[in-house]
Amino acid sequence: MMISKKTKYALKALEHLARHASEGPILISELADAEGIPRKFLEAILLSLRKGGILQSRIGKGGGYSLALDARRITIGSVVRILEGDFAPVQCLSDTSHTRCEECGDEASCGIRLVMADVKKAVASVLDNATLADMLERSETERRRHAKVIDYSI
Repeated sequence: MMISKKTKYALKALEHLARHASEGPILISELADAEGIPRKFLEAILLSLRKGGILQSRIGKGGGYSLALDARRITIGSVVRILEGDFAPVQCLSDTSHTRCEECGDEASCGIRLVMADVKKAVASVLDNATLADMLERSETERRRHAKVIDYSI
């Protein structure tokens, strides 16, 4: 499974909104400029996340987008599912668009399906146990770690 640019942009936007949550709603134009995301593309992404219950929006003065939930309650898995669908590496494991593989004679004993079911569970486990807050914390930890690196090369 490889996530799309849409999902990468969504995660960048969510990180920005989480970092600036105390400042109130953020306009799409400000978010697009700050994260280098094309505005029209961002509008569609934010709309999907709002419909999925991740974001809330407010119109008028002081309006914009903000997180609908605390960053510790937003899993990366939920974001990926909203934008990408399920994590099925083969179509016969899809929860949303299951179709039988044409080359498979017996789904119950198919070795490919059995191994890919393990892959699907592993990916889901990682993404469903990682939150937006975890992602921010990991990123900040790495930033601090790299900032302390002193290069003595000549």
